[in-house]
Amino acid sequence: MNNRQNRGYNTTIIHAGQSPDPLTGALSTPIYQTSTFVFDTAEQGAARFALEENGFIYTRLGNPTQQALELKMAALEKAEAAIAVASGMTAIAASLWTLCGSGDHIIAADTLYGCTHALLSHSMPKFGIEVTFVNAADPENIRKAMQPNTKVVYIETPANPTLTIIDIAETAKLVHDYNAQLIVDNTFMSPYCQRPLELGADVVVHSATKYINGHGDVVAGVVLGKKDFINQVRFVGVKDITGGCISPFNAWLTLRGLKTLGVRMERHCKNAMQVAQYLENHQKVQKVYYPGLKNHPQHQLALTQMSSFGAIISFEVTGGVDAGRLIMNNVRLCALAVSLGDTETLIQHPASMTHSPIPREERLKAGISDGLIRLSVGLEDPEDIISDLEQALALV
Repeated sequence: MNNRQNRGYNTTIIHAGQSPDPLTGALSTPIYQTSTFVFDTAEQGAARFALEENGFIYTRLGNPTQQALELKMAALEKAEAAIAVASGMTAIAASLWTLCGSGDHIIAADTLYGCTHALLSHSMPKFGIEVTFVNAADPENIRKAMQPNTKVVYIETPANPTLTIIDIAETAKLVHDYNAQLIVDNTFMSPYCQRPLELGADVVVHSATKYINGHGDVVAGVVLGKKDFINQVRFVGVKDITGGCISPFNAWLTLRGLKTLGVRMERHCKNAMQVAQYLENHQKVQKVYYPGLKNHPQHQLALTQMSSFGAIISFEVTGGVDAGRLIMNNVRLCALAVSLGDTETLIQHPASMTHSPIPREERLKAGISDGLIRLSVGLEDPEDIISDLEQALALV
């Protein structure tokens, strides 16, 4: 008996959205490296453009390799549908442009990835969309910021890079009371650790560059939600506005990386817990931000909405920004690089790198201090990661 609906999550990771190629029997999804698709008749072409018949038209609108990735991601996030796009920023921009227009209002968490913050604070107002930033960890701040024209509340949880956690279920209920929609950036967690749609969110976005692909060789994004909304993102947000379609090769690379999501995330999270506990007890580390630590102020909330705690750690060292720079310039195993979710451990300085687009006053208000260090814990032996940090910390 093929009880597909009862399959385990790791089985779903491997098998969802994919089947042997019907023409050749190839087990791996082929790379359909084509820009356009031939119609059998003029009537068929017209029906596809009118969305009366399923089928492919042009790779900016969809591609069989891309479709396999979308079906797999929808299964993993428990979404009705998904669209894979060129980057995480394409996913975010296409979602917001689909939902909002001139005269609308967006409420956003004040702690976000730097380019997301720049999109909301600089680009959206140019087109008549007002944005209010709030400390979204307190739902009352969202409630106070609500306006009659509020269309979207946008959050990251855990937030980049402070690891602040927002109660998704409570926020979703509040947002829906005002007939707005909740978008959650789930990049830090991946669907293996957290599934916001199951908690009431309307839309989930990912930078698939990170844990979804997991190997540091792709730039890609994914949007997930209701089928009608995803169709609007595909035929308006991507086709007509951003144009940010994913290439078939990048879709294939992401599919390949995604097959190991389960085993990777288990190792990522296990390593991160060991590294976080090491840093927590180091005399030269002032503070560690990691939801898996019991002293994280929202540890109990993390237990209710996350199945694992992820692999991003932020920490502050004695000596502030100069000490942090000393550490980053002297690590040997950890790579001094932005991004996250790679097999390698990555270390970077948010204030001068990923979050540099945010004005300093706003950045400090959001809890992103000058001396904060962000660590994306990789898949190396944890003892080697700790040893590298130890020799660098010894120089402080």
